[in-house]
Amino acid sequence: MDNISHFTVFTLSELEDSMLVRHTYFTLALAVYFLIILLNGILIATILLEKSLHEPMYIFLCSLCINGLFGTTGFYPKFMYDLISDTHVISYGGCSLQFFVIYTSAMCEFTTLTVMSYDRYVAICRPLDYHSVMTNNTLMKLLLFSWLLPVFSTSTALLLTNQLSLCGSHIDKLYCDNLSMVKLSCGPTINNNSYGFFGLALYVSLVILIIASYIKLIIACVKSTESKIKFMHTCLPHLLSLINFTIALLFDVMYVRYASKDFPQSLRNFMALEFLIIPPVFNPLIYGLKLTEVRKRAFRAVKVKGMDLFNIKMR
Repeated sequence: MDNISHFTVFTLSELEDSMLVRHTYFTLALAVYFLIILLNGILIATILLEKSLHEPMYIFLCSLCINGLFGTTGFYPKFMYDLISDTHVISYGGCSLQFFVIYTSAMCEFTTLTVMSYDRYVAICRPLDYHSVMTNNTLMKLLLFSWLLPVFSTSTALLLTNQLSLCGSHIDKLYCDNLSMVKLSCGPTINNNSYGFFGLALYVSLVILIIASYIKLIIACVKSTESKIKFMHTCLPHLLSLINFTIALLFDVMYVRYASKDFPQSLRNFMALEFLIIPPVFNPLIYGLKLTEVRKRAFRAVKVKGMDLFNIKMR
């Protein structure tokens, strides 16, 4: 234990490409980040400004989009800076903050998709009781659950990690994550591993709840044509988002657990970044195109704003 060092900075993995190629990556990353801000921002503004959309399903969608902006803000600015920088370092505090933001966002997306599945279950399987069940009080509790559970979970993991003594300072990833920091520990990590298994069990329980909800939804759709229409219009986007996010998260887990040095670097980077690129773009697109009310009002808002800007320029 005499070789333990107190590191104040970490070095991150870097792209082994020429500066010209990295500048191209920077342009693409900037375009994707701008697209994420634009698409999610339009849906958030549309839902908040349109009183007719102040219903649980749309409020949860708004929360999902806010979370998408929150998580990507923890990654893209630092990543784009690294692309045009010669050094890829991050302070210990900055690394902890990046991990907190990115993984709180990832978990929040999952909990939000869970409460959305419950909302759809009540709407389709218990339509007569929907307004008595999904009250403003229930809506607030579900929103708090979807945000506070991830915050508490990630904070606890971060607290346990910060108590470890580290024997290394290189994180073999383009951003900071908890498992990579734990792997640098000199001593035993039994508390971290135990908490990791607890967290896994918790989120497996949420998966079971989602599956149970969809089993009941599918049974209800088989029995009723009206329920089938509701499912296609409101549950299909949610189901696609859930599948997309689950696949993206599996890529990240596979990267941390199994990505060997023998894998091509480009594949390893894609595995690490997929859940930070695809879901934040995919969610507002699929919901904006599939949910008629959101699509109509979003297009109308953009059209009105465009006309206002045109009239101002004409003056």
